[in-house]
Amino acid sequence: MTTQIFLASTLYGTATLAAALDSDCFGAADRRILLVCNNAATPETTPAPSEMPGFERLRGRFDDVVSWNEVIAPFHPGGWAPRLDDVPLWERHVRMLWRLGDDPVELAVESIQVNPALGFCQIFTGAPVTVYADGLMSYGPTRNKIDPLVGTRVDRLLHLDLVPGLKPLLLTEFGVRPEIVPTDAFLKVLAELADTGDEVPKADEPALLLGQYLSALGILTPEEEEDLHARMLEGAVGLGHRRVVFKPHPSAPARFSRVLERRAEQLGAELTVLGTPVLAEVLYQRMRPALVVGCFSTALLTASALYGIPVARTGTELLLERLTPYENSNRVPVTIVDALLPDLADRAAVGEQCRGMTVERLTELVRAVGYAMQSKIYPDLRPDAEAYLTRHLDQHTWRYFKRRRLTSLALPGGVPAQLAFIPRNATVRRVARRARALRRSGGR
Repeated sequence: MTTQIFLASTLYGTATLAAALDSDCFGAADRRILLVCNNAATPETTPAPSEMPGFERLRGRFDDVVSWNEVIAPFHPGGWAPRLDDVPLWERHVRMLWRLGDDPVELAVESIQVNPALGFCQIFTGAPVTVYADGLMSYGPTRNKIDPLVGTRVDRLLHLDLVPGLKPLLLTEFGVRPEIVPTDAFLKVLAELADTGDEVPKADEPALLLGQYLSALGILTPEEEEDLHARMLEGAVGLGHRRVVFKPHPSAPARFSRVLERRAEQLGAELTVLGTPVLAEVLYQRMRPALVVGCFSTALLTASALYGIPVARTGTELLLERLTPYENSNRVPVTIVDALLPDLADRAAVGEQCRGMTVERLTELVRAVGYAMQSKIYPDLRPDAEAYLTRHLDQHTWRYFKRRRLTSLALPGGVPAQLAFIPRNATVRRVARRARALRRSGGR
Protein backbone atom coordinates (compact mmCIF):
# COMPACT_ATOMS: atom_id res chain seq x y z
CA MET A 1 0.00 0.00 0.00
CA THR A 2 1.16 3.55 -0.79
CA THR A 3 0.39 6.33 1.68
CA GLN A 4 0.55 10.01 0.80
CA ILE A 5 1.08 12.45 3.70
CA PHE A 6 0.24 16.13 3.18
CA LEU A 7 1.60 18.67 5.68
CA ALA A 8 -0.48 21.87 5.92
CA SER A 9 -0.21 24.83 8.28
CA THR A 10 -2.89 27.10 6.77
CA LEU A 11 -6.38 26.76 5.37
CA TYR A 12 -5.15 28.43 2.19
CA GLY A 13 -2.51 25.73 1.83
CA THR A 14 -5.11 23.04 2.47
CA ALA A 15 -7.28 24.53 -0.29
CA THR A 16 -4.26 24.47 -2.61
CA LEU A 17 -3.76 20.78 -1.86
CA ALA A 18 -7.46 20.10 -2.44
CA ALA A 19 -7.27 21.77 -5.87
CA ALA A 20 -4.14 19.77 -6.73
CA LEU A 21 -5.86 16.52 -5.75
CA ASP A 22 -8.99 17.42 -7.74
CA SER A 23 -6.75 18.06 -10.77
CA ASP A 24 -4.95 14.70 -10.45
CA CYS A 25 -1.63 16.42 -9.72
CA PHE A 26 -0.93 13.51 -7.37
CA GLY A 27 -0.91 9.89 -8.44
CA ALA A 28 -3.13 7.18 -7.03
CA ALA A 29 -2.67 6.21 -3.37
CA ASP A 30 -4.22 3.68 -1.05
CA ARG A 31 -4.37 6.18 1.79
CA ARG A 32 -4.08 9.95 2.15
CA ILE A 33 -3.25 11.61 5.46
CA LEU A 34 -3.54 15.35 6.11
CA LEU A 35 -0.99 16.32 8.75
CA VAL A 36 -2.18 19.60 10.27
CA CYS A 37 0.38 21.90 11.86
CA ASN A 38 -0.28 25.03 13.91
CA ASN A 39 2.77 27.30 13.48
CA ALA A 40 1.37 30.30 15.37
CA ALA A 41 3.64 31.81 18.02
CA THR A 42 1.15 30.63 20.66
CA PRO A 43 -0.68 27.64 19.16
CA GLU A 44 -2.72 27.23 22.32
CA THR A 45 -4.60 30.48 21.64
CA THR A 46 -4.75 30.38 17.82
CA PRO A 47 -7.04 28.06 15.86
CA ALA A 48 -5.37 25.36 13.78
CA PRO A 49 -6.31 25.03 10.09
CA SER A 50 -8.59 22.10 10.99
CA GLU A 51 -10.53 24.44 13.31
CA MET A 52 -11.05 27.19 10.73
CA PRO A 53 -14.48 27.83 9.17
CA GLY A 54 -14.71 25.83 5.95
CA PHE A 55 -12.20 23.10 6.78
CA GLU A 56 -14.90 20.42 6.82
CA ARG A 57 -15.61 21.23 3.15
CA LEU A 58 -12.05 20.16 2.32
CA ARG A 59 -11.86 17.25 4.77
CA GLY A 60 -13.33 14.69 2.36
CA ARG A 61 -10.20 14.67 0.17
CA PHE A 62 -8.28 12.88 2.92
CA ASP A 63 -8.74 9.56 4.68
CA ASP A 64 -7.31 10.78 8.01
CA VAL A 65 -6.49 14.10 9.67
CA VAL A 66 -3.80 14.11 12.36
CA SER A 67 -2.00 16.84 14.32
CA TRP A 68 1.77 17.35 14.12
CA ASN A 69 1.63 19.54 17.24
CA GLU A 70 0.27 16.59 19.23
CA VAL A 71 2.95 14.25 17.89
CA ILE A 72 5.88 16.40 19.00
CA ALA A 73 4.30 18.06 22.09
CA PRO A 74 5.42 19.95 24.09
CA PHE A 75 7.82 21.28 21.44
CA HIS A 76 6.85 24.06 19.00
CA PRO A 77 6.69 22.92 15.34
CA GLY A 78 8.78 25.83 14.14
CA GLY A 79 11.67 25.10 16.49
CA TRP A 80 11.89 21.33 16.59
CA ALA A 81 13.68 18.82 14.38
CA PRO A 82 14.82 15.27 15.13
CA ARG A 83 18.44 14.72 16.12
CA LEU A 84 20.31 12.73 13.50
CA ASP A 85 20.78 9.74 15.78
CA ASP A 86 17.07 9.75 16.66
CA VAL A 87 15.70 9.70 13.09
CA PRO A 88 15.19 5.89 12.97
CA LEU A 89 13.37 6.00 16.31
CA TRP A 90 11.08 8.80 15.16
CA GLU A 91 10.25 7.05 11.91
CA ARG A 92 9.40 3.86 13.79
CA HIS A 93 7.28 5.84 16.27
CA VAL A 94 5.36 7.75 13.58
CA ARG A 95 4.76 4.63 11.49
CA MET A 96 3.33 2.87 14.51
CA LEU A 97 1.25 5.92 15.54
CA TRP A 98 -0.34 6.30 12.09
CA ARG A 99 -0.50 2.57 11.31
CA LEU A 100 1.81 2.84 8.30
CA GLY A 101 3.65 -0.43 8.77
CA ASP A 102 6.39 -0.77 6.18
CA ASP A 103 4.31 0.77 3.39
CA PRO A 104 6.02 3.20 0.98
CA VAL A 105 5.34 6.84 1.80
CA GLU A 106 5.10 9.97 -0.39
CA LEU A 107 5.32 13.43 1.17
CA ALA A 108 3.87 16.81 0.20
CA VAL A 109 5.07 19.80 2.26
CA GLU A 110 5.33 23.58 2.17
CA SER A 111 8.38 25.70 3.06
CA ILE A 112 10.77 22.76 2.99
CA GLN A 113 13.77 24.95 3.89
CA VAL A 114 12.58 25.39 7.49
CA ASN A 115 10.82 23.40 10.19
CA PRO A 116 8.37 21.80 10.55
CA ALA A 117 8.56 20.66 6.91
CA LEU A 118 12.33 20.10 6.95
CA GLY A 119 12.30 18.06 10.15
CA PHE A 120 9.31 16.05 8.97
CA CYS A 121 11.03 15.15 5.67
CA GLN A 122 14.17 14.11 7.55
CA ILE A 123 12.18 11.52 9.50
CA PHE A 124 11.11 9.64 6.37
CA THR A 125 14.54 9.08 4.86
CA GLY A 126 14.34 8.36 1.15
CA ALA A 127 10.64 9.21 0.67
CA PRO A 128 9.93 11.27 -2.48
CA VAL A 129 8.84 14.84 -1.76
CA THR A 130 6.52 17.27 -3.52
CA VAL A 131 6.75 20.88 -2.38
CA TYR A 132 3.65 23.02 -2.80
CA ALA A 133 3.62 26.79 -2.52
CA ASP A 134 0.72 28.77 -1.13
CA GLY A 135 2.12 32.25 -1.63
CA LEU A 136 4.54 34.61 -3.37
CA MET A 137 7.68 33.26 -1.67
CA SER A 138 7.92 30.50 -4.26
CA TYR A 139 8.99 33.12 -6.81
CA GLY A 140 12.05 33.94 -4.72
CA PRO A 141 15.20 31.94 -3.95
CA THR A 142 15.45 29.16 -1.40
CA ARG A 143 16.08 31.01 1.85
CA ASN A 144 18.59 28.51 3.28
CA LYS A 145 20.99 25.98 1.83
CA ILE A 146 19.16 22.66 2.07
CA ASP A 147 20.85 19.38 2.89
CA PRO A 148 21.22 17.51 -0.43
CA LEU A 149 19.85 14.39 1.27
CA VAL A 150 16.53 16.28 1.40
CA GLY A 151 16.78 18.60 -1.61
CA THR A 152 17.57 15.86 -4.10
CA ARG A 153 14.38 14.01 -3.09
CA VAL A 154 12.16 16.90 -4.22
CA ASP A 155 10.77 16.09 -7.64
CA ARG A 156 8.53 19.13 -8.32
CA LEU A 157 7.13 22.40 -7.02
CA LEU A 158 3.36 22.86 -7.22
CA HIS A 159 2.30 26.51 -7.21
CA LEU A 160 -0.62 28.76 -8.04
CA ASP A 161 -0.33 30.99 -11.11
CA LEU A 162 -0.52 34.25 -9.14
CA VAL A 163 1.74 36.14 -11.54
CA PRO A 164 1.12 34.60 -14.98
CA GLY A 165 4.37 34.23 -16.88
CA LEU A 166 6.66 34.52 -13.85
CA LYS A 167 8.51 31.30 -13.00
CA PRO A 168 9.55 30.37 -9.44
CA LEU A 169 13.19 30.37 -8.38
CA LEU A 170 12.53 28.18 -5.36
CA LEU A 171 14.51 24.91 -5.43
CA THR A 172 15.80 25.44 -8.98
CA GLU A 173 19.29 24.76 -7.57
CA PHE A 174 18.19 21.10 -7.42
CA GLY A 175 16.65 21.15 -10.88
CA VAL A 176 13.14 20.97 -9.42
CA ARG A 177 10.51 21.60 -12.08
CA PRO A 178 7.62 24.00 -11.36
CA GLU A 179 4.09 22.79 -12.02
CA ILE A 180 1.01 25.02 -11.93
CA VAL A 181 -2.07 24.01 -9.96
CA PRO A 182 -4.92 24.76 -12.43
CA THR A 183 -6.56 28.08 -11.59
CA ASP A 184 -10.04 26.79 -12.43
CA ALA A 185 -9.65 23.95 -9.93
CA PHE A 186 -8.49 26.33 -7.20
CA LEU A 187 -11.40 28.71 -7.84
CA LYS A 188 -13.78 25.76 -7.67
CA VAL A 189 -12.39 24.77 -4.27
CA LEU A 190 -12.68 28.34 -3.02
CA ALA A 191 -16.29 28.42 -4.22
CA GLU A 192 -16.99 25.53 -1.84
CA LEU A 193 -15.94 27.80 1.02
CA ALA A 194 -17.94 30.84 -0.07
CA ASP A 195 -20.77 30.43 2.45
CA THR A 196 -18.59 29.48 5.43
CA GLY A 197 -18.12 31.72 8.44
CA ASP A 198 -21.62 32.37 9.77
CA GLU A 199 -20.47 35.38 11.77
CA VAL A 200 -19.07 37.26 8.78
CA PRO A 201 -21.04 40.53 8.56
CA LYS A 202 -22.78 41.55 5.37
CA ALA A 203 -21.18 44.34 3.36
CA ASP A 204 -21.89 45.43 -0.20
CA GLU A 205 -18.82 46.28 -2.33
CA PRO A 206 -16.70 47.80 0.46
CA ALA A 207 -13.03 48.66 0.40
CA LEU A 208 -11.31 45.69 2.07
CA LEU A 209 -8.15 46.31 4.11
CA LEU A 210 -5.80 43.37 4.75
CA GLY A 211 -3.75 43.32 7.96
CA GLN A 212 -0.58 41.19 8.21
CA TYR A 213 0.81 41.73 11.75
CA LEU A 214 4.29 42.74 10.56
CA SER A 215 5.34 43.90 14.03
CA ALA A 216 5.34 40.26 15.15
CA LEU A 217 8.05 39.60 12.56
CA GLY A 218 10.12 42.49 13.86
CA ILE A 219 9.81 44.39 10.57
CA LEU A 220 7.73 47.27 11.96
CA THR A 221 7.01 48.51 15.45
CA PRO A 222 3.42 48.16 16.69
CA GLU A 223 3.01 51.93 16.36
CA GLU A 224 4.27 51.87 12.77
CA GLU A 225 1.90 49.06 11.91
CA GLU A 226 -1.01 50.98 13.38
CA ASP A 227 0.04 53.94 11.24
CA LEU A 228 0.18 51.64 8.18
CA HIS A 229 -3.41 50.52 8.79
CA ALA A 230 -4.48 54.14 9.25
CA ARG A 231 -2.89 55.05 5.90
CA MET A 232 -4.78 52.18 4.27
CA LEU A 233 -8.01 53.57 5.67
CA GLU A 234 -7.22 57.18 4.77
CA GLY A 235 -6.24 56.18 1.24
CA ALA A 236 -9.43 54.19 0.70
CA VAL A 237 -11.60 57.01 2.03
CA GLY A 238 -9.67 59.48 -0.11
CA LEU A 239 -10.65 57.42 -3.15
CA GLY A 240 -14.31 57.81 -2.24
CA HIS A 241 -14.96 54.57 -0.34
CA ARG A 242 -17.18 55.15 2.70
CA ARG A 243 -17.84 51.49 3.55
CA VAL A 244 -14.62 49.87 4.72
CA VAL A 245 -13.95 46.36 6.07
CA PHE A 246 -10.74 45.58 7.97
CA LYS A 247 -9.55 41.97 8.05
CA PRO A 248 -6.96 41.79 10.85
CA HIS A 249 -4.36 39.07 11.09
CA PRO A 250 -5.69 36.31 13.40
CA SER A 251 -2.79 36.86 15.82
CA ALA A 252 -2.90 40.67 15.81
CA PRO A 253 -3.72 42.42 19.11
CA ALA A 254 -7.19 43.92 19.54
CA ARG A 255 -5.78 47.41 20.00
CA PHE A 256 -4.91 47.55 16.28
CA SER A 257 -8.63 47.45 15.52
CA ARG A 258 -9.51 50.03 18.20
CA VAL A 259 -7.04 52.57 16.82
CA LEU A 260 -8.47 52.08 13.34
CA GLU A 261 -12.03 52.46 14.61
CA ARG A 262 -11.21 55.84 16.15
CA ARG A 263 -9.61 57.02 12.91
CA ALA A 264 -12.63 55.87 10.89
CA GLU A 265 -14.91 57.88 13.18
CA GLN A 266 -12.79 60.98 12.56
CA LEU A 267 -13.00 60.44 8.79
CA GLY A 268 -16.72 59.74 8.81
CA ALA A 269 -16.26 56.25 7.36
CA GLU A 270 -18.34 53.17 8.14
CA LEU A 271 -15.77 50.64 9.37
CA THR A 272 -16.41 46.96 10.03
CA VAL A 273 -13.72 44.90 11.76
CA LEU A 274 -13.92 41.16 11.10
CA GLY A 275 -13.78 38.96 14.17
CA THR A 276 -14.10 35.63 12.32
CA PRO A 277 -10.88 34.06 10.92
CA VAL A 278 -11.86 33.35 7.31
CA LEU A 279 -9.89 33.38 4.08
CA ALA A 280 -9.76 36.68 2.23
CA GLU A 281 -11.00 34.78 -0.83
CA VAL A 282 -14.23 33.99 1.04
CA LEU A 283 -14.74 37.72 1.50
CA TYR A 284 -14.05 38.34 -2.18
CA GLN A 285 -16.94 36.07 -3.08
CA ARG A 286 -19.37 37.23 -0.40
CA MET A 287 -18.69 40.97 -0.41
CA ARG A 288 -17.30 41.52 -3.90
CA PRO A 289 -15.06 44.39 -2.71
CA ALA A 290 -14.76 47.49 -4.83
CA LEU A 291 -11.08 47.71 -3.79
CA VAL A 292 -8.63 45.54 -1.84
CA VAL A 293 -5.80 47.34 -0.04
CA GLY A 294 -2.80 45.70 1.61
CA CYS A 295 0.95 45.81 2.06
CA PHE A 296 2.37 42.68 0.41
CA SER A 297 -0.19 40.00 1.19
CA THR A 298 -0.55 37.13 -1.27
CA ALA A 299 -4.29 37.85 -1.12
CA LEU A 300 -3.66 41.02 -3.15
CA LEU A 301 -2.56 38.86 -6.08
CA THR A 302 -5.42 36.38 -5.71
CA ALA A 303 -7.84 39.33 -5.76
CA SER A 304 -6.27 40.77 -8.90
CA ALA A 305 -5.26 37.65 -10.84
CA LEU A 306 -8.07 35.26 -9.89
CA TYR A 307 -11.07 37.49 -9.20
CA GLY A 308 -10.36 40.61 -11.24
CA ILE A 309 -10.87 42.89 -8.22
CA PRO A 310 -9.09 46.29 -8.18
CA VAL A 311 -6.16 46.33 -5.74
CA ALA A 312 -3.71 48.84 -4.28
CA ARG A 313 -0.62 48.49 -2.11
CA THR A 314 0.94 50.75 0.50
CA GLY A 315 3.96 50.58 2.78
CA THR A 316 6.11 48.46 0.46
CA GLU A 317 8.83 51.08 0.05
CA LEU A 318 9.27 51.27 3.83
CA LEU A 319 9.42 47.48 4.09
CA LEU A 320 12.04 47.21 1.35
CA GLU A 321 14.16 49.55 3.45
CA ARG A 322 13.49 47.77 6.75
CA LEU A 323 13.81 44.10 5.79
CA THR A 324 16.94 42.64 7.35
CA PRO A 325 19.05 40.81 6.57
CA TYR A 326 18.98 41.45 2.84
CA GLU A 327 18.24 37.76 2.22
CA ASN A 328 15.02 37.97 4.27
CA SER A 329 12.57 35.66 2.47
CA ASN A 330 9.88 38.36 2.44
CA ARG A 331 11.98 40.51 0.11
CA VAL A 332 10.80 38.94 -3.15
CA PRO A 333 7.07 39.05 -2.22
CA VAL A 334 7.45 42.74 -1.28
CA THR A 335 9.40 43.39 -4.48
CA ILE A 336 6.75 41.73 -6.66
CA VAL A 337 3.87 43.64 -5.07
CA ASP A 338 5.76 46.94 -5.17
CA ALA A 339 6.80 46.51 -8.80
CA LEU A 340 3.50 45.16 -10.09
CA LEU A 341 0.58 46.79 -8.24
CA PRO A 342 -0.50 50.46 -8.10
CA ASP A 343 0.36 52.62 -5.10
CA LEU A 344 -2.68 53.59 -3.03
CA ALA A 345 -1.46 57.20 -3.03
CA ASP A 346 -1.54 57.33 -6.84
CA ARG A 347 -5.23 57.97 -7.50
CA ALA A 348 -4.92 57.73 -11.29
CA ALA A 349 -2.95 54.45 -11.18
CA VAL A 350 -5.43 52.85 -8.77
CA GLY A 351 -8.36 53.96 -10.91
CA GLU A 352 -6.85 52.55 -14.08
CA GLN A 353 -5.25 49.56 -12.31
CA CYS A 354 -1.96 50.38 -14.00
CA ARG A 355 0.69 47.69 -13.89
CA GLY A 356 4.11 48.94 -12.94
CA MET A 357 6.17 46.39 -14.90
CA THR A 358 5.77 43.89 -17.67
CA VAL A 359 6.25 40.25 -16.69
CA GLU A 360 9.45 40.18 -18.75
CA ARG A 361 10.95 43.09 -16.82
CA LEU A 362 9.67 41.67 -13.52
CA THR A 363 11.37 38.35 -14.31
CA GLU A 364 14.68 40.15 -14.82
CA LEU A 365 14.23 42.05 -11.56
CA VAL A 366 13.37 38.96 -9.52
CA ARG A 367 16.36 37.06 -10.86
CA ALA A 368 18.67 40.00 -10.02
CA VAL A 369 17.25 40.33 -6.50
CA GLY A 370 17.37 36.55 -6.10
CA TYR A 371 21.07 36.49 -6.94
CA ALA A 372 21.81 39.38 -4.58
CA MET A 373 19.96 37.50 -1.81
CA GLN A 374 21.52 34.07 -2.32
CA SER A 375 24.59 34.38 -4.56
CA LYS A 376 26.19 31.19 -3.22
CA ILE A 377 23.13 29.06 -3.90
CA TYR A 378 22.46 30.57 -7.36
CA PRO A 379 25.86 31.49 -8.89
CA ASP A 380 24.45 30.92 -12.39
CA LEU A 381 22.25 34.01 -11.96
CA ARG A 382 25.20 36.40 -11.79
CA PRO A 383 25.18 37.33 -15.53
CA ASP A 384 21.45 38.09 -15.29
CA ALA A 385 22.01 40.29 -12.23
CA GLU A 386 24.88 42.17 -13.89
CA ALA A 387 22.83 42.74 -17.04
CA TYR A 388 19.80 44.03 -15.13
CA LEU A 389 21.80 46.36 -12.89
CA THR A 390 23.78 47.73 -15.84
CA ARG A 391 20.65 48.55 -17.87
CA HIS A 392 17.93 49.29 -15.33
CA LEU A 393 19.40 50.55 -12.05
CA ASP A 394 17.87 54.01 -11.58
CA GLN A 395 16.21 56.21 -8.97
CA HIS A 396 13.13 53.95 -8.87
CA THR A 397 14.76 50.50 -8.94
CA TRP A 398 17.38 51.36 -6.30
CA ARG A 399 14.74 50.57 -3.65
CA TYR A 400 15.10 46.86 -4.47
CA PHE A 401 18.84 46.74 -3.74
CA LYS A 402 21.36 47.80 -1.10
CA ARG A 403 24.62 49.46 -2.08
CA ARG A 404 26.52 47.52 0.58
CA ARG A 405 25.21 44.21 -0.81
CA LEU A 406 26.09 45.19 -4.39
CA THR A 407 29.54 46.24 -3.23
CA SER A 408 30.19 42.97 -1.39
CA LEU A 409 29.24 41.05 -4.54
CA ALA A 410 31.20 43.40 -6.87
CA LEU A 411 28.03 44.12 -8.85
CA PRO A 412 27.19 47.24 -10.87
CA GLY A 413 26.00 49.97 -8.52
CA GLY A 414 28.38 49.02 -5.72
CA VAL A 415 31.18 51.22 -4.42
CA PRO A 416 34.39 50.75 -6.48
CA ALA A 417 36.95 48.60 -4.68
CA GLN A 418 39.50 51.41 -4.41
CA LEU A 419 36.95 53.59 -2.54
CA ALA A 420 35.37 50.90 -0.38
CA PHE A 421 37.51 51.86 2.63
CA ILE A 422 35.95 55.34 2.91
CA PRO A 423 32.74 54.53 4.88
CA ARG A 424 34.84 52.67 7.47
CA ASN A 425 37.62 55.29 7.76
CA ALA A 426 37.24 57.32 10.97
CA THR A 427 39.41 60.20 9.70
CA VAL A 428 37.40 60.62 6.52
CA ARG A 429 34.13 60.57 8.48
CA ARG A 430 35.48 63.23 10.89
CA VAL A 431 36.54 65.52 8.04
CA ALA A 432 33.14 65.07 6.38
CA ARG A 433 31.34 66.04 9.60
CA ARG A 434 33.47 69.19 9.93
CA ALA A 435 32.78 70.13 6.32
CA ARG A 436 29.02 69.76 6.86
CA ALA A 437 29.19 71.85 10.05
CA LEU A 438 31.10 74.63 8.26
CA ARG A 439 28.62 74.59 5.39
CA ARG A 440 25.69 74.93 7.81
CA SER A 441 27.34 77.77 9.74
CA GLY A 442 28.17 79.55 6.45
CA GLY A 443 24.52 79.31 5.44
CA ARG A 444 23.50 81.29 8.52
